[in-house]
Amino acid sequence: PVLEARDLRKEYKMGGHRVNALDGVNFQVEKGEFVAIMGPSGSGKSTLLHLLAGSIAQHGGITLADQNLARLSEHKATLVRRHNVGFVFQFFNLLPTLSAEENILLPVI
Repeated sequence: PVLEARDLRKEYKMGGHRVNALDGVNFQVEKGEFVAIMGPSGSGKSTLLHLLAGSIAQHGGITLADQNLARLSEHKATLVRRHNVGFVFQFFNLLPTLSAEENILLPVI
C-alpha cells in the first residue's frame, strides 16, 4: 500500500464530555487508487484528513510511501506528504495575498 492507517484514534473534549471523532480506523490505499472519504457532518472526515496531513497529534500509525510518519522529522514528513498526497478541500483555501497562479503553484515550492 502507498498509504496505510492503523488504529487511528482521536478524542476531543467538548465541555465536560469526551467525544470520539475516530475510534480505531484502519485502511489501506494501493498505488493508483483514488479514494473519497464521505459521510455525514461530524463523522470524522476532516479529523481523518488532519491526522493524515500531520496537522494534529495522532494515536495510531500512518505509513505513507513506505515511510512511518511518526518516525520522521517534521521536515522529512512534510516532504513525503508533499510528494505523495493531494487534497481537494470542501471549501477553497486560497491565500488572499497571492494571485491565482501563485496559489496554484504553491505546492511545488
